Amino acid sequence: MVDSQSTPARQRPSIVSISSYLLFLFLALQVISLIITLSTFGKTRDALRAAYADSATDGDQVADVFAVVGIGGSIVLLLLAVVLGVLALFNNQGRNGARITTWIVGGIMVCCVGGSLLSNAAGGFNTGGGTTGDGPSPEEIQRRLEEALPSWVTPVSLLLNVLSLIALIAALVLLALPKANPFFRKQTAAWEPPTPGASYPGNPQAPGQPGYPQASAEPGYPSSGEPSYPPPPAANRPDDTPPTDRPGSNPPPTS
Repeated sequence: MVDSQSTPARQRPSIVSISSYLLFLFLALQVISLIITLSTFGKTRDALRAAYADSATDGDQVADVFAVVGIGGSIVLLLLAVVLGVLALFNNQGRNGARITTWIVGGIMVCCVGGSLLSNAAGGFNTGGGTTGDGPSPEEIQRRLEEALPSWVTPVSLLLNVLSLIALIAALVLLALPKANPFFRKQTAAWEPPTPGASYPGNPQAPGQPGYPQASAEPGYPSSGEPSYPPPPAANRPDDTPPTDRPGSNPPPTS
């Protein structure tokens, strides 16, 4: 019989699969957010120019700053979301390093998305011009933006940020649950019971040494006994004297 060792196949827990789906959802939401930002960039820039038309602040410069902050920030978030999507594929394979990296990148994304959500809830676009008296107030800028942009942009953007934050936090929490730990633990070779009827393979001969013949059954001894020896000659006894009536049996008389 043969004893064999092999690495057992790991079954992926459902919480790991759900976490990966949530990361893919987060990536899709970031793609939608970037599309909305790019599609409304022209109207947003026009609204900023109109808001700063009566101030000493250059409206084009403000619009350029918004382009760098708004478009650039959305692209960075999308790239990080792509990284999370790739990490989700490695998480499905049980890579513990990918899980740790997911927590790090995901934590950064939670801060970014959460900060953007709090900023929008606190008053939206703010350039700081109202604090110096050299530009429109944040309320005036927000009003201009709401007039220039479609009515669905603000609530949809807010909804996308909320869903993104919930999906990301849920994905990170699912990866941290104790039920997912065995899947990411390094597997060792497990002993398998021997297969009935199997035999050990023969040991290979060392190079340069003749192989010994296999031991065979000893030949059986012949069934017959020891060879018989001739019987010893019989001793002369008195009653073995040849009879006298036979010719030539008696010795000749002496004179």
